[in-house]
Amino acid sequence: MTDIELAWTLPAPALLGLAAAAIALLLLLIIKLRLHAFVALVVVSVLTALAAGITPGDLVTVLYDGFGSTLASVALLVGLGAMLGRLLELSGGAEVLTDRLIKAFGEKRAPLALGVTSLLFGFPIFFDAGLVVMLPIIFTVARRLGGSLLLYAMPAAMAFSAMHIFVPPHPGPVAASGLLGANVGLVLICGILIAIPAWYLCGYLFGLFIGRRFDVPVPTILSAGGDDEYASFKSTPSLTTVITLLVLPLILIFFNTGLGFAAEAGWVDGESTLVTSLRMLGETPIALLITVLAAMWLLGWRKNKSRSLVDSIVDSALGPVCSIVLITGAGGMFGGVLRASGIGDSIADSLAALGLPVIVAGFLIAAIVRVAQGSATVALTTAAALVQPIVVGNPDFSSLQVVAIVLALAAGSVFASHVNDSGFWLVSRFFGMDTKTTLKTWTVGQALLGVVGFAFSLILYAVVSAF
Repeated sequence: MTDIELAWTLPAPALLGLAAAAIALLLLLIIKLRLHAFVALVVVSVLTALAAGITPGDLVTVLYDGFGSTLASVALLVGLGAMLGRLLELSGGAEVLTDRLIKAFGEKRAPLALGVTSLLFGFPIFFDAGLVVMLPIIFTVARRLGGSLLLYAMPAAMAFSAMHIFVPPHPGPVAASGLLGANVGLVLICGILIAIPAWYLCGYLFGLFIGRRFDVPVPTILSAGGDDEYASFKSTPSLTTVITLLVLPLILIFFNTGLGFAAEAGWVDGESTLVTSLRMLGETPIALLITVLAAMWLLGWRKNKSRSLVDSIVDSALGPVCSIVLITGAGGMFGGVLRASGIGDSIADSLAALGLPVIVAGFLIAAIVRVAQGSATVALTTAAALVQPIVVGNPDFSSLQVVAIVLALAAGSVFASHVNDSGFWLVSRFFGMDTKTTLKTWTVGQALLGVVGFAFSLILYAVVSAF
């Protein structure tokens, strides 16, 4: 984000109060006054920026920075992912995979099957991209078996979240490992050991619990209405074709994350043409673009479907997700305003002076900065930077203790996703939930994931310290 000079600098308590008031106003506008979420987010972002001391001349720049940086990472993924989902849905591919999953696991274990599949997909693929790719499968299973969408969607979404936050080669734990000098291989092993049981408790069991308490119907977000006109596109592709389309982005993205990990470890030359080319293919938007083109060929052109029909289908996927893209971008705008106000740095500095144990202080800093300004990455890197002078080069910390500290910071950075987090709006709109329901389900689930992940990290730290 562009450096902004504030007209005035508020003390930490005032900044915290401003953030709380902004969030309260946003919830009032959306929940009570029924103002559209996109409009409400823009209004509150403008008012918060001015109250925080951002000058009128810099206001639009700050709004653009937050909105644009979020759209840069979300719009391509959502658009391409929606196209892939639409092709899988209308061709009958999602139904084919659903039949096989139900046959293999049984109807009662369908949520577990979706969660385990998402854990595997979530190893190299980022949260938002993985969720978008899995949506047509989740929706088809939910329609087939009945019950609340959350029974099936929450275990899958929380699986992607757990892998994204705890397990390298995802950027958060890799960045924290670099800042604190942790062994990335050990972080990978311990991260998996923490992510899986944390997901089982907070994603699978909690997902079953809220799925029985909140009746959320399967949304029509991947449909554009009037699907009868696309009936001729259905071809019931083979299971091999469907799995190929789901695994292809996984393999391509692994070229990027896996080779990046290998380059950091010194196993390959990260500057070589071959490595950079393979990593380019594995950039998430490129991987999804290749997969969409493969889906258009395998599900359409190869089946002798007209090019105009295929074009119409992928075009029909974009209309329903435009609202999601704009609302998610506005959520990023709101978080960007809070970051520009300096609230994260101010709170972190205050907490760092309390003299708590490093692992506890790091978790609290990451959690509070996350709640205050929304970005998990900013929360994690802020906390890591603050504890870095204490951890790096300190002989009192073993390599496994440093790993436990990294994972504790990661747990804090996922805590309680809410209205200032673009991911909150992605889940809310894709699952067809209103703001209040998303707070009661997704926000609580993310808070539990953070607390349970921290508890496991603390246990690891205590066990290692005892030997």
